[in-house]
Amino acid sequence: MASAAIFSSLRRRRSPSLEAFLAPVHLSDVALVHTLVAVGSELLSSFSSRSLPFQRRNSQSLIRKIQNFVVLFEFLRDSSSKLPSTAVLCLKELYLLIYRSKILLDYCSQSSRLWLLLQNSSISGHFHDLNQEISTLLDIFPSKDLGLALDVREQIELLQRQSRKAKLFIDQRDEKLRLRLFSFLEEFERGYIPDQVELRTVFIDRVGIRDAKTCAAEIEFLEEQVYNNEGDVEPTASVLNGFVALTRYCRFLLFGFEEEEIGYGNHKKQKKGLISLDNGESSVAIPKDFVCPISLDLMRDPVIISTGQTYDRASIAQWMEEGHSTCPKTGQMLTHTRLVPNRALRSLISQWCSAHGIHFDSPDSPDTAMETIAMAAASKATITANTATAELLVEQLSNGSEGAKTVAVRELRLLAKTGKENRTCIAEAGAIPPLRQLLSSPNPVAQENAVTAILNLSIHDKNKSRVMEEAGCLGSIVEVLRFGHTIEARENAAATLFSLSAVHDYKKRIADEEGAVEALARLLRDGSPRGKKDAVTALFNLSTHFDNCTRMIESGALSALVGALGTEGVAEEAAGALALLVRQPVGAEAVGKEEMAVAGLIGMMRQGTPRGKENAVAALLELCRSGGAAATHRVARAPALASLLQTLLFTGTKRARRKAASLARVCQRCEAAALPMGGWGVGYGVSGNSISDHGSSFAGDMSVSVSVSMVPPLC
Repeated sequence: MASAAIFSSLRRRRSPSLEAFLAPVHLSDVALVHTLVAVGSELLSSFSSRSLPFQRRNSQSLIRKIQNFVVLFEFLRDSSSKLPSTAVLCLKELYLLIYRSKILLDYCSQSSRLWLLLQNSSISGHFHDLNQEISTLLDIFPSKDLGLALDVREQIELLQRQSRKAKLFIDQRDEKLRLRLFSFLEEFERGYIPDQVELRTVFIDRVGIRDAKTCAAEIEFLEEQVYNNEGDVEPTASVLNGFVALTRYCRFLLFGFEEEEIGYGNHKKQKKGLISLDNGESSVAIPKDFVCPISLDLMRDPVIISTGQTYDRASIAQWMEEGHSTCPKTGQMLTHTRLVPNRALRSLISQWCSAHGIHFDSPDSPDTAMETIAMAAASKATITANTATAELLVEQLSNGSEGAKTVAVRELRLLAKTGKENRTCIAEAGAIPPLRQLLSSPNPVAQENAVTAILNLSIHDKNKSRVMEEAGCLGSIVEVLRFGHTIEARENAAATLFSLSAVHDYKKRIADEEGAVEALARLLRDGSPRGKKDAVTALFNLSTHFDNCTRMIESGALSALVGALGTEGVAEEAAGALALLVRQPVGAEAVGKEEMAVAGLIGMMRQGTPRGKENAVAALLELCRSGGAAATHRVARAPALASLLQTLLFTGTKRARRKAASLARVCQRCEAAALPMGGWGVGYGVSGNSISDHGSSFAGDMSVSVSVSMVPPLC
């Protein structure tokens, strides 16, 4: 299991031409010998002069053995003698052994220094296993039947004796260094900060991490192991996260705040709607239904919550653990917290992954699912180390040079991406005031990272109040939304307003902030697809506050929402916001003046998503109820409405059917009132339909269904 995990890990990190090392099943004995000479020489040329940072003795011993084998292969090649069948079988096994040796040596040369130390015993065991295989193979190798030269035969016999005597070797110097690293983690676990001199001695002098770039590469490698850990490689995810936190702390404590693009954390962030996975050769777009609405990653263990929505178990479990009692996607209250496995979807995801060559682990139980790496519980050591790092970063953010501030804000943004503990310690370290100041920075990179850091911090509910209570912070966020240097800064400012507006008491304050709603409306009209999504979700949240209706109309947001009804990706949320706004007569009157409003909602009923159709019919129903006879008459006379309502009554969701029945009755009464002698129209008859209107009370019937995540994606 462990060997397979190492080989799998190496393949994920690199894509060497391993096809050349496939078993030579169909090669003749002559071609086989020539191939062995080639691959053995290639291995020696790659590693003979290369010094590995750790596992030096084991790797050198293995390379010497390969050198002896290459001497044998060259002799067999030059002799041109026909090989007996037993020798051919042994040579094919030797071919596979060299392949495994190359994999192991590549793994040691391409892994980070810290990872090699953490895996010291395990990797030593793999070298020992290869030595045992060499010993077994030499015991059955028919050297006497090959007419070997005396010097070649003596080398093979010496190699055989050495392999028999060889024992597992674990370098005790490396082992002591590994234990010293764990002692630093233990100090953080007890709440203490390790001595700076000791950290410098170990990391720089003994491990060999001598600059910020190398340190950042170590962090990146360890984080990759956390992400790719398949559960059968030690140390555990929580321990790895602890070492990531320790190394990040040392990166700034020992090497300062160099203003350079060091690679770590500078990846282009994944755009919404363009989620993909790397299958080793190409990027594969993930089907939308396979993506968790919270994490925006492929779901490994999809579960259904009480509202009927599906999430990845780890993501929704953390959402609930943070104290939330609503569905992140719809905002509805959860009637219970039971998570029901969506086995049908999990099977489909597994089949899709198999078809695209993507590794897929299907958890055997909720316990193993909860151990997924992305949501691994933070240990006290991790929290203490990240807190110490946050304090270093905030200090530079407040008092450092402009270059140091640029580095610090970028790292705070990255640190705030994961875990409520990180978001808490960053805010408690005093990050929000200096972050607010950087929102007005002339440096586009600093401004974008600052607003994104605030966005990531605001995901944690307790930080929302810290942001809102910081004098001038809301206004500065709105200024970035209006005049930000980059489109990503403006988009993330909109996402921040969406996050903050999750608190009901803040919705009115945000709407009243000068230019906020106007800027969101402008972004909805003219922004990128991602910007439109950020804007419409923020506007939807603001629409849920009764007192914001007039402000939404005056700012042009209502018109922007009407215009968005025909835009893919935002139409659903736009219809949901309109359904909320038209509950009030002033909103219904304003929508009634929009020429394209009714036509846009009818269009959604015809071609929208199931949830979009729900929101569209709900908006039309509320428009009739609040807009009076004129609005009702306009809706009732809309082309094709009657047939669309009939279709919804049979094919729509439960809520859509209820709204469709209510709207049909409203339109039927409107037709009846318009006919002579109180006659009945025929277009909206719903006789025989078992769904009753019940008056559809204002408060109880206006749950608006939208597919917006109540948690903005982390950036």
